[in-house]
Amino acid sequence: MTCLRTGMLIRDFAIDYKSSITAFERDLATRLQRPLRRSPAEQKMSERTRIKDIARVAGVSTATVSRALSDSSLVTDATREKVREAASKLNYRLNVRARNLRIQKSMAVLLVVRNMRNPFYLEIFRGVEAVARAAGYVLLMGNTEDDPEREAEYFDMLRDGRADGMILMTGTLPDSHAVLDTEAGIAPIVVALEAVENCRLAHVRIDNCTAAKQAVRHLAALGHRRIAHICGPLPEILSRLRLDGYRKAMAEAGLAIPDNYEPVGDYSIRSGRECCAGLFDADSPPTALFVANDEMAFGAIGELRRRGLRVPEDVSVVGFDDLFISESYSPPLTTISQPRVEIGRTAMTMLLDIIGARRTAPETIEMRTELVVRQSTGTAPH
Repeated sequence: MTCLRTGMLIRDFAIDYKSSITAFERDLATRLQRPLRRSPAEQKMSERTRIKDIARVAGVSTATVSRALSDSSLVTDATREKVREAASKLNYRLNVRARNLRIQKSMAVLLVVRNMRNPFYLEIFRGVEAVARAAGYVLLMGNTEDDPEREAEYFDMLRDGRADGMILMTGTLPDSHAVLDTEAGIAPIVVALEAVENCRLAHVRIDNCTAAKQAVRHLAALGHRRIAHICGPLPEILSRLRLDGYRKAMAEAGLAIPDNYEPVGDYSIRSGRECCAGLFDADSPPTALFVANDEMAFGAIGELRRRGLRVPEDVSVVGFDDLFISESYSPPLTTISQPRVEIGRTAMTMLLDIIGARRTAPETIEMRTELVVRQSTGTAPH
């Protein structure tokens, strides 16, 4: 009896299983005949703008679009801009991984600085990033902290192809660096502001000597005869150039420079305070200070306040850089203004030209500076 009941159960299970399989097969056949239903993400992928869509809108060939988007030197600037406008209009998103494999580029560039805590670099970063982003490049920030080994690592990234170019703002080159030439025969490196001696690299710079002379002439015109200069770190080139400008302007005005009137700082607020203290602990302290950067000028003003001296009634102070805080400092700081956003944009544009083989020799571009007169300078005390 038990065997009979078990046999009946097995038979019923087999019938049900066979029926289920048959129904599944029928359902599958029906589904295969229907249009495939896609998810929203799949639908969006199918609607993604293609190269041929950009070519149609821009009125060029698909090959020209590919060259323009890969920043090829075979495309004119006008055509490149037209293609980018069409791509932007169509919300085109580049398949970065595929493009990088095809053109054998990382589509990344390095901005290497000596100290990321320095607010001076912020506006330069803005300018560099704006141009890099528009060209499809990612901007990587490198911070050396004045460590030669760390700086050498960033050059290794460039040499190994992890970055296509570098904007260098450290004022130095690694001892072991090799020339990294592009197809145009130029290393894909642009030195911005910080000068590097005896190197065949593109530069974007200002005339530090002339700017320093302008600052000192301003103080001399206000009647100051005892003008000291708080230098940046020596023997760095920028510091030397600003010191040279100070000395030339003092000579032009017929003013003597006492031995203690050129203390050397390191661009920090602390060093500005310490250098100022040394000047005012000595005999015949100055009535005016030309300081090699704004941060040291802030430190100097703080030390003057601590001693009960007023700025500018007792001592006038001129800085260099025109940081974003300089205008709202108390008192607002008279300083040499550098067009930092435009410097960043210019440096990145030069780098793209080198990477794209549109520049065949290293070039130096000099940007204009401006003396911005605010409330930290006044007539010499009687």
